[in-house]
Parts: sequence; structure tokens; C-alpha cells
Amino acid sequence: MSVNILHHGMCFDGAASAALFSAFYRRYAGDPVFRYIAKDHRPGDPFDPSDFDADEVVGLDFRYSQDARLTWFFDHHRSAFQLEGDREHFNADRSGRKFHDAAAKSCAGYIARIVRDRFGADLQAHAELIRWAELIDSAAFPGPEMPVRLAEPALQLMAFVEANTDPGLIEPFIHDLLSAPMAAHAGAAYVQRVLLPHLEQHREDIVAIRERSTVDDRGVLSFALLDLPGRARNKFIPYFHHPHVRYVVGLARAPGGRLKITAGYNPWLPKAAREHDLAAALEPFGGGGHPFVAGCSFGPAEEAAALRAQRLIVARLGGPPTEQRHGRHGA
Repeated sequence: MSVNILHHGMCFDGAASAALFSAFYRRYAGDPVFRYIAKDHRPGDPFDPSDFDADEVVGLDFRYSQDARLTWFFDHHRSAFQLEGDREHFNADRSGRKFHDAAAKSCAGYIARIVRDRFGADLQAHAELIRWAELIDSAAFPGPEMPVRLAEPALQLMAFVEANTDPGLIEPFIHDLLSAPMAAHAGAAYVQRVLLPHLEQHREDIVAIRERSTVDDRGVLSFALLDLPGRARNKFIPYFHHPHVRYVVGLARAPGGRLKITAGYNPWLPKAAREHDLAAALEPFGGGGHPFVAGCSFGPAEEAAALRAQRLIVARLGGPPTEQRHGRHGA
């Protein structure tokens, strides 16, 4: 049995979701051969034909596909259904294997609850992984210092996932999420090879974002790092420097050279005070995410388009509310 697991790439919750689904599926269907495929948002259909070349295809923590070969689906992003007909196709599914809840804190925690309630599979042996996935993906940290200092092993693993560009490390990392204590996992040689240079770059990013950030009179912080090397950057750094801003809209090069805009609502402000759905704000640019954090990407040479999109997003977030504070996409 071959199983392709399509999961949100460069994301701790995506990796944790892949690990937990694997643990469940081994109980459900014996000893399959898993292939882990990290996915990232892009305009239009983000999937490739080879993604569906398996006996079973699983979508986790990422956008929906109408492809008939998608047999399992778990997600909690408000932007899961972007292409025409996606939501209708999902709603019409009667397989009992496709699940979505935009109110779930993390996809990993959502998977654990669904497989327990629907399939009788107890994943509490992985309670530490579930707890950290819930905390990280909901940004429920006590303050920005914790996710910026990166002292805890789980946060170092988060940093590894966000920095790793070697597809060959995805499978061992996901396996170790299930089998190794987090402290030991964070100290593994292959993790440290990626993590140590990343932490040095992280210290440089703390300085660069402090120097490049501007905050307008509406509390929207923005920065652009297009002249700096492409890599994953810690999304909490702006709040570390400016703890009272309302929204952050950053533009930088991602690994591989693509340009990526990341938008976030300050997770340490009252959730009910959020006036804009960030997933909706970035969907016009082919992106997606949650009401509180979202992203979109552009080609390596599309600097003008990316800068224009960033300006439009900043203007939108500084303008009138685009949703009621306690509407269906609220906290």
C-alpha cells in the first residue's frame, strides 16, 4: 500500500499532522509505504500530477483538491477551499474521511480528536507533540520573547522545519516526531546541521527586521527584505521589537528564491479586536491561511507585483473593518 501525504510545508503543524496521521494509519491499514510531500501556497492549483500517484492520497493542513484520488483530508485553514467548486465538492463527499474545522487551533490536534472520536484511535502517546502543535499554530505563547529566543526544544524543532530545504530530511524528521523525546530530537545531528546556521541567521534577522520595519499611524508594521538571501524567517520578530502593533505585513525571499508575503494579527492583542480576515486579504494574491495569519507567494522575478500586493494589503489592514468582530471567521 503506497500512501502520499501532502502536508503544509515549512510548518511545524504540517509536519506534526503528517506524523500523527501516519501513527493512526498504521493502526488502520497495517504497514503502508509513506511518501511525505511538503506543499506551499501558489496561485491557482497548488498540486502537481505526481502528488496523486499512490494507492491513497492524504491532504493535511493544506488546501483541498477535487481530484478523485484524494482519499483523506484534514484541515483547519479558513482558506482551504479556494478554487471554484472546492467547497461544494467537499460538502458532497460521503466517504467519511474528509474533515475541516476552521475553529480548530491546529490541524495536528484536530486529527487527534477526529481519529479518536470517529475511528477509536487513541494518539495520547503523542500528547507532547499535540500540545506543542496546538501552542505553536495558535501562537499561544506568553509573549514574543519565547518564540524569538527559541530556548525550548520544541521551538528549536519548529525552527528546523521552517529552515529545512532538504526534502530528504522530511521523512526522518516526521518519524522522529513520533519516536524521539523532543529534547533528544532537537539534539539529533541532522537537526543541528540545519539548526545551528539557522540560529546564526536568526540573530541577523532580528537586527535586519528591526532596522527595516516601519509602523504607520494605524498600527500596521511592514518591512521588505528582498535584497537579503532567501530563507525562512521567524514571524514573531516584528512583535519582539514592536509589541503593540496591530498587524504585520512582511515581504522577503523564501528558500528557493520565491517572494513571500506573510501577514499576521498581533497574537498578544485581544482576539475580538481583530477587524480583518487575513486569509481573505491574501486570497486575491493566490495565498491563504487563517483569519489571524496568512501568506502568499510570487515568482523570484516578480518584485514589482509583490511590492504592489504588500502595499495593497497594508492599505486594506489600515482601513475600515472588512468583517464583524464576532462574525463566523472570528475567534
